Amino acid sequence: MREIKMIGLDLDGTLLNREKKLTPYSEAVLKEAIRQGVTVLVATGRPLSGVPEFMREFPGMRYILTANGARIYDRKDGDHLLFCHLLSNEDASAVLDVFEEYDTLKDVYYDGVGYANRSEIDHLERYYHDPAMRDYIWKTRKRVENVRDKMKEYSFGMDKIQAVFARMDEREEAMKRLKETTELSVTGALTNNIEVNAKGVNKGNGLVELGGLLGIEREEIMACGDGLNDLVMLETVGFGVAMANGNEEVKERADYVTLTNEEDGVAKAIEKFVLR
Repeated sequence: MREIKMIGLDLDGTLLNREKKLTPYSEAVLKEAIRQGVTVLVATGRPLSGVPEFMREFPGMRYILTANGARIYDRKDGDHLLFCHLLSNEDASAVLDVFEEYDTLKDVYYDGVGYANRSEIDHLERYYHDPAMRDYIWKTRKRVENVRDKMKEYSFGMDKIQAVFARMDEREEAMKRLKETTELSVTGALTNNIEVNAKGVNKGNGLVELGGLLGIEREEIMACGDGLNDLVMLETVGFGVAMANGNEEVKERADYVTLTNEEDGVAKAIEKFVLR
């Protein structure tokens, strides 16, 4: 294995524990990796506004990848946008046509901010069973009467569109339809959601793109994740690490399976493969 010079880290179910917090142990390991010159960054499906402040302001963590790679920021002097790969409103509208046929909570991400229908946010418990996830959505989503009206305001395109399904059978049906009828990036971080980005946009390509800017080769990049929206990332970079609590397909196709997010699995993997 090549020397690791960059580490991309998913948040939910990966770096953060079930309370959506970073343990002191994991914090110390990340700081040591940064001290040793490794580029460490968040690689999340969340919009920038949904990334916790303690990660946005993490000492020495200069870059941040959001919305599955739709936006990559350099945070040295504020939020300078390095790369932007938007989903056209035409494609997003077609995806929304599908989502609206089912019982879903729909989000659209524009310029690092997530917007959702007020009527659906008022019934979060129908779509999110995890209290920590409900709390995160409640605090970070901006309420609108109809996301389609928000789409009219941002005619240039969006970062990502997603839906969280009340019923798993409907989610599976919608996933199949979207994969068969579009060439867009269709995936999901949760068992009951679908996330859609522009064609070719994913966390793995985002990390490689950033690596190219920094003179870091694909083989020198490590990534950690747990969900299906991490699968391509783990396969694209030089060394993919799956969480023990992760999706079974993700674990099967990773280079290494570490401990769970409740057991500081990311920190353990960094200690094992990166720190000198």
